[in-house]
Amino acid sequence: MHMQTGRIAPSSTRVAKGGWYALLLVCAMQLLSLLDRNILAILSPRIKHDLNIGDAEMGLLYGTVFALFYAVFSLPLGRLADGWRRTWLLAICIAFWSLATGLAGIASGFALLALSRLGVGIGEAASQPAGTSLIYDYFPKARRGLAMAVMAAAIAIGLGLSSVLGGVAADWWDGRFAAVGAPFGLRGWQFAFLLAAVPGLPLAALLWRLAEPVRGAIEGITTPPDPRPFAASFDVLMSVVPFTNWVMLARRRASSRVWTVNLVGTFVIVGAMVALARAGAAFSPRPLLNLGVVSLSPHTLQWAVVGLGLFATLNLVQAVRLTDAPAHAVMRSPSLILCIAAGSLQSMINYGCMAFTPAFLMKTYHLTPAQTGLQFGLLSAGLGVVGPMVAGPVTDWAGQRLPGVGRVLLALFAMGVSPCLAYWVYHAPDAGGFYARFVLYSFVLTMWMPPLYAVMYDQVLPRMRGLTASTYIVVMTIAGLGVGPYIVGMISDATHGDLGRAILSINLVAVPLVLVLIALAMRVRGDEGAVLLRARAAGEPV
Repeated sequence: MHMQTGRIAPSSTRVAKGGWYALLLVCAMQLLSLLDRNILAILSPRIKHDLNIGDAEMGLLYGTVFALFYAVFSLPLGRLADGWRRTWLLAICIAFWSLATGLAGIASGFALLALSRLGVGIGEAASQPAGTSLIYDYFPKARRGLAMAVMAAAIAIGLGLSSVLGGVAADWWDGRFAAVGAPFGLRGWQFAFLLAAVPGLPLAALLWRLAEPVRGAIEGITTPPDPRPFAASFDVLMSVVPFTNWVMLARRRASSRVWTVNLVGTFVIVGAMVALARAGAAFSPRPLLNLGVVSLSPHTLQWAVVGLGLFATLNLVQAVRLTDAPAHAVMRSPSLILCIAAGSLQSMINYGCMAFTPAFLMKTYHLTPAQTGLQFGLLSAGLGVVGPMVAGPVTDWAGQRLPGVGRVLLALFAMGVSPCLAYWVYHAPDAGGFYARFVLYSFVLTMWMPPLYAVMYDQVLPRMRGLTASTYIVVMTIAGLGVGPYIVGMISDATHGDLGRAILSINLVAVPLVLVLIALAMRVRGDEGAVLLRARAAGEPV
């Protein structure tokens, strides 16, 4: 089962042997990743009631704790995905985050829940870098739009099922044992976490036995094995963590210019985060969070996490420049930077809207939590499949008819039109009208991921895709999960709970997003054709 797949001509449109099976397993992994990540949202009212904690603490669990560890650990795990067996890495990480999800099932206080979310964030950090890199070595360039569409559909199903599974399982357990007492004193939300943890373990076993393809062979750019992948991964971690990053700069004998950029950049990041925390506190005052030994303003905690993400990104760029000149040269591609910016801005809109849409439905249309979880969850899952599955083949067709720019134009359509439709959707007079309008909105919105991801990962060499994915994850997570819901919540607080206005306000991010995509369309073909030239000029033996 561990034999590597053979070389395929780079011009071929044939999927490598075992490719569809690999896609099935990676999609199952993506589905479970989003399910385990998002199930907290539907269970939060029960958790708050049983553990006597507030919205601030729930926001910390849902966003800040998860986002910080997910973003930071994606960097060393992304580097490990570029040098070690991706199938084994995925298997280990799935088992780890499944056990962490199960830990929430025995939690009786905030601390253990926070530890569970921390573990889920670390485990899931490898899913996108390793999963995407693996699939790109099974699927040729002409079929990658379809592969990305299937993965996007799996993500949507996972998001939808998190609401359905969490709500239904918790309701069933509490109803079944309300009169006689639950076994081991488990509550419904704890049972839901335990149930969500179970499927990851057999999936981990299947991925462990999945064949590892030869990296880059399907494109005719076979990559030799990395002699020290774990040491390189550990170096990346040490390079992005505060204080040890300076030890690594000294060990690598960084020039005075590198030190100056690092120290000035750190000072600017700290100053900007302090200013934003103060501005947030003035715009929307909130009570302090009690974290045991200290109490912090949620605005301070919020921007501290964002600052750490920016700090990690700065140090990653410098570390790559000092240790891997070809990767640094390739990843400076303007088109790659524009792709990361576009995906991050879109994620800010998506996380901001989706984090508060269930609450908007319950408050505006007076739906119950069970109704919202079932109706909105199933509708989101279904539509999240249709949009990407239509966009996938269209992405491949557009890429062949208009190389480079065709895929960008499809992304521009999805990302530019959907915010306009949002104003129509969130002004619906009743729940039925909302759901009817949401069908068209969600169909258009969910078409963005296949074309943008197909463009982004074609901007780098095969051996750099894990690092590219992890870099994207850091920026996207900080901008999307770290900033999007925060901005919407802050606007809602400042407008006396007007969730509709707050959700629509985040859609104004579409203005700079469209400008970024237009710039990408103008550059993408030339930058994609120059990937090998950039790498060779920097010393890559390709």
